[in-house]
Amino acid sequence: MDDKAKILLVDDREENLIALEAILSSLDQELVRARSGEEALKALLTDEYAVILLDVIMPGMDGFETARDIKRRKKTRDLPIIFLTALNSDPDYAFRGYAAGAVDFISKPFDPWVLRAKVSVFVELHAKNKQLREQAALLREQAVLLRDQAALPNVRPGEDTDRDLRHRLDERLTPVEEQAKVVGKRIPRAHRDEYDELIHRLTGLRRALDREERPPA
Repeated sequence: MDDKAKILLVDDREENLIALEAILSSLDQELVRARSGEEALKALLTDEYAVILLDVIMPGMDGFETARDIKRRKKTRDLPIIFLTALNSDPDYAFRGYAAGAVDFISKPFDPWVLRAKVSVFVELHAKNKQLREQAALLREQAVLLRDQAALPNVRPGEDTDRDLRHRLDERLTPVEEQAKVVGKRIPRAHRDEYDELIHRLTGLRRALDREERPPA
């Protein structure tokens, strides 16, 4: 399994793309080129990226317009964008960039150490978010399994009693609930709906078990 993150490099000038690739190659991640805003948007339709390095000044769709389109899409609205600007660029660019959804600016010519440091932060964050999504998916699977087990018909005479069955289900449900709380503190906003559905399932299982454990009135 390839765990490398994709980094999208968007610039209409070949020399800038070469410079970016030379600086970021030591991060050992997958670097993907786009020569225009339109090409960048097309790339985002099929693949998931950790961060975008986006040139401000490009012919046709410029960096600001590209960033706004990226932020309009549900799939990519949380994707971090670092704008690339000339050293003597218009001071208004910063305001327009942040308004369009940028998280940072880097001026050309690039400082290799600064560029690598900033990009590596987002690569690491992407890896952690991916891990959290996988944990949430595993928890959902466990919740379904527990629900199915709780719905099994009563055991036959000579096997475990209903009380023993509920006890085993409780022992399995409790760590899943605890792990779900940990994941919930760090789950990305884009996956909050999936997490809420998981919590809904776990809550239903807990209520069902609690009802079964109450003595009859």
